Amino acid sequence: MLITVTERTPEIGIRRAVGARRSAILRQFLIESTIIAGFGGALGVGLGIAAILAGQRLLPMVAPLYGPPRLSPQVVLVAFGISLLVGLIAGALPAHRASRLHPWHALCH
Repeated sequence: MLITVTERTPEIGIRRAVGARRSAILRQFLIESTIIAGFGGALGVGLGIAAILAGQRLLPMVAPLYGPPRLSPQVVLVAFGISLLVGLIAGALPAHRASRLHPWHALCH
């Protein structure tokens, strides 16, 4: 997210120059970081479910003593929630920096 804020500094300057409030810019970057983290979390959950389904078929043949892995909906929800939380936390500092930029400094970049 820090790279995104740096690349979009002129856009932030224009938004601040036309009257965008700090809260609007902060909200924009927090929403974007949460959406990006949500897509990553959904991809990770999908890959995890695929690995569990493959393990349910293969592990009983390879290691019958351990049994097949089980899929728990609570674990899936916790994993997805943690990915959203990480995205929110990782986007907070760059979003705060972006909202504090002065228009004239942002437009000079």
